[in-house]
Amino acid sequence: MEQNERTKALSELSQTQKERLSHIDFRLMFLGVMQRSDLIQRFGMKEAAATRDIALYRKLAEENITYKTKERSYFYNPKFIPLFEYAPERALAALSSGFGDDYVGVHSKAMIPCDTPTQLNMTQLETLSVVTRAIYQHQVVKLKYYSLSSGGSIREIVPFALVDNGLRWHIRAYDRKQSRFTDFVVNRMENPQIINSLIQEHESKEADIQWNRIVELEIVPHPALMHPEAIAMDYGMQEDMQGNSKNKQLNINVRAAVAGYLLRRWNIDCSEKHSLKGNEYHLWLKNYPALYGVENLVIAPGYNQDK
Repeated sequence: MEQNERTKALSELSQTQKERLSHIDFRLMFLGVMQRSDLIQRFGMKEAAATRDIALYRKLAEENITYKTKERSYFYNPKFIPLFEYAPERALAALSSGFGDDYVGVHSKAMIPCDTPTQLNMTQLETLSVVTRAIYQHQVVKLKYYSLSSGGSIREIVPFALVDNGLRWHIRAYDRKQSRFTDFVVNRMENPQIINSLIQEHESKEADIQWNRIVELEIVPHPALMHPEAIAMDYGMQEDMQGNSKNKQLNINVRAAVAGYLLRRWNIDCSEKHSLKGNEYHLWLKNYPALYGVENLVIAPGYNQDK
């Protein structure tokens, strides 16, 4: 089937049909094999319905799939072209934790052997659920919050976004006690309650300058590395603005409010003259002045060193 015809045919399918075809597509692409029983178990469907879905997939992407009678299974064809697009992070999550986001339960089964570093701080779901409801419904939360500088205190916050800094989850919110926007660690919250309180204009997401400001970062292999091409491959770096293939860099846009988290998480040397030493520094921030005015840089490696 031609690409235009395939696109039109997919657009006419229901969302549930697309999900089932995506499951076939995903297993072929990443596991190389799938069986009718995979659909039956995943979606709780009858054999006849699973057979129809496989037939439809073969019609839409006949060169993707090969049936072997002896194994009674469908296999990846070397001419395979994905029928759907997959974000790398979602693909890895499916492979390591199980396919789909509708699983109800504590434990899920990985699709292939996988191990990840142990998570030391498990997010408190009861606390999280209160704050996410407030975010979704644009409401105010009253809670007791424990900070490193002042200990426990009662706060009223106006939350509007979740932030993952790579190690723990934060809530971006306006803090009425300190009259500023800041991040609150979910696990430091105690007894959060949604209250009936009018949100003022200066407390809304639109008023958070650090959240709305986008910082453009130019990240390159650390100049101290002996083989920078290895790091360029790690991060999919491209040629610089002058088209120099030897000076590859990674250009990313990030909110000023979370820039410090990114720089710390990836151990990016933010010193003006790439002066940090250590095997952990594989990256250097080439356009150091871009950080001017960003507030949470106390955690950015080396940022204050050359001031």
